[in-house]
Amino acid sequence: MLWAAAAYGAGLAGGVYCWRPAAWWAIAASALLSGAWYWRGRREICGCGAVLTALFATGVLIAQLRPAHGGVDESALPFADGRDAIVTGHVVKEGNQKIVARGGTQEHFDLGLEEIISGGASLAAGSVVRVSVYGKEEREAADGEREVRSEFGYGERLRFAARLLAPRNFRNPGAFDYRGFLADEGVVALASVKREEIDRLPGFVGSRAEWWRVRLHRSVMARIQELWPARQAGLIDALLIGENEFVGRELLTDFQRTGTYHVLVISGLKVGILAMFGFWVFRRLGVANLAASVATIFLTVAYATLTGVGVPVWRATLMLALYLTAKMLYRQRSVLNTIGAAAVALLMVDPGAIASASFQLSFLCVLIIAGIGSPLLDRTTRQVSAALRNLPATGYDFALAPRLVQFRLDLRMIAERLDLWFGKQLVLAAISRSGHWMMLGCEFVIISTILQAGFALPMVYYFHRAAFVSLPANVAAVPLTELAMLAAMVALGVSYISVAASHVPAMIAGVGAEAMAGSVRWMGALRVADARIPTPSVAVMLVAPAAIVLAMVTVRRRAWVAAAGLTALLASTLWICFVPRHPVTRQGVLEVTAIDVGQGDSILLVSPNGKTLLIDAGGIPHWMHSELDIGEDVVSSYLWWRGFHRLDAVAVSHAHADHIGGMSAVLANFHPKELWIGVDTPSPELSHLENVARSLGVPIVRKEAGDTFSEDGLDFRVFAPARDAVSHAWHVNDDCIVMRVAYKATSVLLEADAEKETERRIAGEVPQTDLLKVGHHGSATSTTPELLAAVRPRYGVISVGARNVYGHPRREVLERLQEAKVLTARTDEHGATTFYLDGEKVIPANRR
Repeated sequence: MLWAAAAYGAGLAGGVYCWRPAAWWAIAASALLSGAWYWRGRREICGCGAVLTALFATGVLIAQLRPAHGGVDESALPFADGRDAIVTGHVVKEGNQKIVARGGTQEHFDLGLEEIISGGASLAAGSVVRVSVYGKEEREAADGEREVRSEFGYGERLRFAARLLAPRNFRNPGAFDYRGFLADEGVVALASVKREEIDRLPGFVGSRAEWWRVRLHRSVMARIQELWPARQAGLIDALLIGENEFVGRELLTDFQRTGTYHVLVISGLKVGILAMFGFWVFRRLGVANLAASVATIFLTVAYATLTGVGVPVWRATLMLALYLTAKMLYRQRSVLNTIGAAAVALLMVDPGAIASASFQLSFLCVLIIAGIGSPLLDRTTRQVSAALRNLPATGYDFALAPRLVQFRLDLRMIAERLDLWFGKQLVLAAISRSGHWMMLGCEFVIISTILQAGFALPMVYYFHRAAFVSLPANVAAVPLTELAMLAAMVALGVSYISVAASHVPAMIAGVGAEAMAGSVRWMGALRVADARIPTPSVAVMLVAPAAIVLAMVTVRRRAWVAAAGLTALLASTLWICFVPRHPVTRQGVLEVTAIDVGQGDSILLVSPNGKTLLIDAGGIPHWMHSELDIGEDVVSSYLWWRGFHRLDAVAVSHAHADHIGGMSAVLANFHPKELWIGVDTPSPELSHLENVARSLGVPIVRKEAGDTFSEDGLDFRVFAPARDAVSHAWHVNDDCIVMRVAYKATSVLLEADAEKETERRIAGEVPQTDLLKVGHHGSATSTTPELLAAVRPRYGVISVGARNVYGHPRREVLERLQEAKVLTARTDEHGATTFYLDGEKVIPANRR
């Protein structure tokens, strides 16, 4: 079944690259299955090969016939253009109401559309829209307080006026596919509305079974809030039902840094804990083995249904069901076979899951444990554990290898020496029990080490992290997670009978969760835990999976062959973590790239010899209450895709959120040699950034008008801010850093958010420039005729967000640029935009 899953999955993954008419693949699969039938009983290897090839052809056929994103209804997209619309629909997925500011609430839910009316046109649509609802709360509440209730319940019909917008990706190479992510969840558009503007309509639309599931899920969350204080309740939510919305981004980041994020999601670990605990309880209650197995299967299926979190929990549930069923039928149990069967079943239901990180990580985890870890334990610690059983029973010696028998004889001799003080039977029992726990600890360390090595590639590819503290962090976190989860289950179950009786297990669960989070915070704060690595090269992405397969094949062979396979796996891990990829740059030119950060600025300069300077890192104003970190999620992702792991210098033009907001993450991820700032604006944002720089040992350098210097063949000249500038909150834009960077006879003027006052002051100082970074996102307060007449640029680039509320770039600015014959690019239309200055001319990246 593992081979079958590999063949079918390869067909699904390769379907987009192996295009042929669908009939070809259908005929090929049928012919191959006929051949397999013919070869049965004659040549088994030929029959198996034909079946596997038929599965590959079937996978390709399904991949090519399957609609994009599973056939999501996109009928509402023509209305998702920002026009006012009257929307009628019903709630298909509830959200959690969250306190986002004192007196303010925020909630997200998915709405199944029934009708859209816009501009005199109407549509009976079945699309799904993700709605953000903002409201006011009468009571006083702290920012970020948890609130388990949902204002709008599943199946409730609603009507409101809103502007529908299609989700937009940041158009940079390596950017997260937000639109595809939402489409996989069935969502095709976004909307925002105030709570008081929503009208409730009579009727219910939906499934009553789903309504009961949602109510039970909500009941569990409410009971968790009742039993534990807010901070502990957020952790218990994540541990038990996978709701990590209330854990907080900072702590979530610590879990990611330490490689322990899996304890906060519903994974095979949680299903395994529940199954073992449930089976143990059923057996202690006197339930027969067969009935206990069936009850455990139903318990895990109910848990998977309650959480509703997708591939990991259903993979573990299917594997458990197959395993226990084989046990009940007295069949030999093969974990690898079970993995294959579960993979085939899930991919038959959802072929698109093959491309998801959740599916890949979930199955890779079990594959590494079963294919490498378990055979390695069989030839090491499990042999010692077997020798530690029934030490007084000499008859058991005949079932063991001679060296293990000698080990048992040595232990008995030790027990005889201690017989005078403690008694031989007591000593043997103590040796057996302590040795057993010691071997369990060794097994945990071995499995964790193998997992860390096998997970190096996906961790770097998806998260750009090397979890160097994963082993000690998991040694501390996993046992505490098991303790907290089991105690929380007992507390929840007992609380439905007696809340008072649940206080003791609830206290134990709370202490365990706090201890687990505390260990993660401590290890996450270590400098080594924050190692970030660029996207691996194609060679690495081919070698690392090959090393895993080699280790799986060799681990059951002779000792030296197994050691060679494990060494290859370790070598591939060290290659990924310690041999950085060479950055993708063009030698002999000055590169100027405007990164798409939405409504903000982030400009990357790469010198002719590869030195780097990043000016600004985008950001989101605090009043938007977004947890998106532009520096981490957008700018860093682009730089990692390019292969950068360090920056030579970074600069903050001024202390506005759309320029400075993402810079803290950039400092932490790329450890630049210098941080450039202009006027020391009295702002909390700049003070925080300076503190971050000092903690990382990054020198802070002031740049002011009149500064000139050269670096790696580039000539820098700073025109603003003035040396005697005194910053005020309403003049911050005129205090930003404005500089001209020249390479031989070509140059670029970087204006940041400079406005008319600065432009008029420097117009007579700036020489002719080939490329202009248009000031203030194309605002009418910048790009004056005087500056354009003085600079006479050939090209211009505007860093601006699509559908921004400021109306940037303004029409009059675009007209000025057109009249001045400036060829202008925009990040909202073209995404990340690159120009190369070769010393004689400017070359747009999309032109030769």
